[in-house]
Amino acid sequence: MYYLILFNWYTISYPMYYISLLLTHYYFQVFTRHRPKMTFLNQKPFQTNDTFIAPTASVIGNVTNWDESSVWYNAVVRADSGFPITIGFLSNVQEGAVVTTLPCPQNAIDTDPLKSAEGTHTNASGEGVVVSRKEVGKVLETGFSPITHIGHYTSIGSGSVLTSCRVDDLVDVGDKCTILEGAWVETNVILEPGSVVPPYTRIPAGGRWGGNPIKFLGELGDVEKAGIKQKAIGRGVMAKEHAVEFLPVGNTYLQLEELEREGKTAIQG
Repeated sequence: MYYLILFNWYTISYPMYYISLLLTHYYFQVFTRHRPKMTFLNQKPFQTNDTFIAPTASVIGNVTNWDESSVWYNAVVRADSGFPITIGFLSNVQEGAVVTTLPCPQNAIDTDPLKSAEGTHTNASGEGVVVSRKEVGKVLETGFSPITHIGHYTSIGSGSVLTSCRVDDLVDVGDKCTILEGAWVETNVILEPGSVVPPYTRIPAGGRWGGNPIKFLGELGDVEKAGIKQKAIGRGVMAKEHAVEFLPVGNTYLQLEELEREGKTAIQG
C-alpha cells in the first residue's frame, strides 16, 4: 500500500497550535498499485461486463470469466503455465481460494497416449510447455490437457485450492477443500469443508462427499440440489452489490455521493 498525504508545508513557521489546527483539515488518500487483472506472456484475462473481480484479487494470464461470475477478495486465479482456466456463468471463487494449472504434469511424457514411436507428441492441439528448450508436458495421465474448468452455478469455498481439475455445473465446494490434478467432480455434488480429492479421482454426480481422502457420505435430495444453485445466485447478487460500491482509485466517490444527494443517476464507466 502507498499513502499520499497533502498539506501546506509552509505552516512550519507558525506556532505549534496553529499547525495542529491545519493538520485537522489535511487531505489524506490511500491507494494501491495492486492490479486485479494481469496479462502474462501476451495472455490477457477475459471478463464480461457483469463479472466482479475484487480489488484485492489476482486474475492472471489465460483466464475466462463468464457472465456474472465473481472472484473475491485475496483469491488467486493464475493461468501462467500455458493452459487456460475457465470460470462459468454465476460461479464464484471465494475469499483466499487459489485456482491454478500444472506447469508440467508428472510423468506426462511416459504416459502420453498420443506419443509416437519416436517419442514425440502427435497432439496437434498445442505445442505443450517448453522448459530448457525441451517439451516437458502436454497432457495428464488421462490424456487430457492440464486445464482447470469450473462450470456454471458452482461455488469454490474460501481457502480452497484447485489444480488442473474439472468441476462441473452445480457443485458446492466447501471451504478449504483441495482438488488435485486430473480430478473430476461431476454435477450436483457437495464437498464438505476440508475435503481432499486426490489426483485422478472421479466424484460421481448427485452425492455429498467429504474427508481426507474423500469418501462418499450420502445421496443429495432435491432440496439440497436446489440449494447449490441458490447459493451461487446469492453470491451473484452479493457480487453486484460490491461492484456498485467499488470505485476506481481516487476521490471519485465524493462526486458520486454528491450526485446521489442531488437525486441524479450516475453511471460508472
